[in-house]
Amino acid sequence: MCLAVPGKVLDIEERDGTRMASVDFGGVVKEVCLEYLPDLRVGEYAIVHVGFALQRLDEESARQTLELFAELGMLQEEFGDPWEMAAAEAGVEEVREP
Repeated sequence: MCLAVPGKVLDIEERDGTRMASVDFGGVVKEVCLEYLPDLRVGEYAIVHVGFALQRLDEESARQTLELFAELGMLQEEFGDPWEMAAAEAGVEEVREP
């Protein structure tokens, strides 16, 4: 599943003519393109889908949505370790060193 997730802009820079930001999604930081929201600023929240900030969001709405996603396990599904998730889907148990 691919969610549109709210995140907080931590920093903004221009890379090769494209406005990019580091965005915090409840503890997971990802790089996001800001071309659809050119006036978004550090400290503001946005809804992000497939690496693009699509809509500005107020802090309270972002916090509530992130809490709900976390309760439902959707953040782990969206941002979890891909190797761990693939192993779980394949039915492979975690191998631990002695």
